[in-house]
Amino acid sequence: MTIAALPTGIWRREAVAELKRSWRLPQFLLPTVLTPAAFYALFTLAISRTPSPAVAAASLAGYGVFAAIGPALFGFGAGVAMEREQGLIELKRVSPLPAGAFVAAKLVAALAATAAAIALIYLAAILAGVRLSAGPWLLLAALHLASTLPFGLIGLGLGMRMSGKGAVAVANALFLGSAVLGGLWIPSTMLPGWMQAVGQFAPSYHLGQLARAIVGADTIGSLPVHVMVTVGMTLAAAGWAWTGWRRSPA
Repeated sequence: MTIAALPTGIWRREAVAELKRSWRLPQFLLPTVLTPAAFYALFTLAISRTPSPAVAAASLAGYGVFAAIGPALFGFGAGVAMEREQGLIELKRVSPLPAGAFVAAKLVAALAATAAAIALIYLAAILAGVRLSAGPWLLLAALHLASTLPFGLIGLGLGMRMSGKGAVAVANALFLGSAVLGGLWIPSTMLPGWMQAVGQFAPSYHLGQLARAIVGADTIGSLPVHVMVTVGMTLAAAGWAWTGWRRSPA
């Protein structure tokens, strides 16, 4: 058996192919990689001529989570729905490709796009005067990258249940809705009461609070509760994705 034919070789080749495919699509790169960094730079550098490092750090926490939502929802949700309509997923199912390799490849592509987006945001944050030690930087990056997982699972569940156009519409709504209701653009305390209440049902809200704690910004609620709720929502999203995969005929 050759190395390429080994199970690990199949997973690696599927991940490499997915990376190449996604990074050749400008309609995927522009909104998911450049938009979060552009928004962050606009509100922390362009509009505010003398940005406050504390405000810039708090915004960095939220915009990093925002940067993870786009690649996850569009890469999994819209991407999977379109591939399912084209019959590509049905072809993969009848091939020897493990289902885990397909999901892992999508996750690798989403993580790569998220890493590129947060790298640009971190650069803008440094220009805005944000100064963190190595530990918080690494912990923040780990949290921002991990934020891809729950939204990727949500997107996979959508992609296996909806048409391509429907998945794009829902992904857009969740992309923007998660940012606003989760307090990623502006602090949740500045939102109306009903929006704060609804936002607590979004993974972005709890991830944003955890990220704010890492950079030393004010937070709402208990951090252990935010961790437990995030884990619970991720497990629920995994169940949503699994049942969608099992029930879909293609």
